[in-house]
Amino acid sequence: MAVAFKILGTGAGPGIPSYYCDCISCNEARENPCLARTRSGAVVNTGKETVLIDASADMRAQLVREDIRHVDVVFISHWHYDHFGGLGDLEYYVRLYRKEKIKLFLPPDALEEFEAAYPFLLDVFDIALWQFGEKYTFGECDLIPLPANHSRQTAGFVLEAKQRLAYFTDTAGLPEETAARIRGIDYLICDATFYKDNWYPHSHQSVAQAIQLGQDLNAQSTILTHMAMHYSEPVTVAQLTEQLQAYSSAVLAYDGMVITL
Repeated sequence: MAVAFKILGTGAGPGIPSYYCDCISCNEARENPCLARTRSGAVVNTGKETVLIDASADMRAQLVREDIRHVDVVFISHWHYDHFGGLGDLEYYVRLYRKEKIKLFLPPDALEEFEAAYPFLLDVFDIALWQFGEKYTFGECDLIPLPANHSRQTAGFVLEAKQRLAYFTDTAGLPEETAARIRGIDYLICDATFYKDNWYPHSHQSVAQAIQLGQDLNAQSTILTHMAMHYSEPVTVAQLTEQLQAYSSAVLAYDGMVITL
């Protein structure tokens, strides 16, 4: 069976629409709910195992929307709330249905913070710390955490099956050792948090910087994700789609997007 990579959420921390916002981006998503962006996360289906990459605060709604009923493994890319805030939603799945701990791979710098935030989940998860460069094999798919450039210890993930995919939701460019590992990759799914000015240039990328990164890496396809859409200038999906027509290999991610590897 082919490996399926599904993007569960494509938004940055505020999500689209944000409950407090009346910008053109949020109103577009209110009028057309298929353009809404929940907080970033993904799922890998190997045919035998279901592997979550991040557990956003929107995870329960994402799992219901995509009719995902089994979770075997979770990787947390970094310890920021929009990437771990849904972990508690797995508690009753384990206690009432699965009856077996879920393997949870945490960033090495996040163990104490996890234990402080979720002492009631210590019997729900079998906890391990992922290591940069280590290969984790699930069926016919290898998953490899590689360093990103973010405000704290953060991994992006490379998936290797019949094709190769790199998933870096939170990064400002890439460390050279990471870039060297993924040059020429089939799919680069990467941080495009900001439209126009990048307010956090040491942690995130703008749309233009994400496109440039894909070109620098000679990625066959660059897929823009972790999009705030509000900042520094609100932009609609319709406007962005038109602008991206100038780039043959760059497209917008959307919630529920599937890539077969």
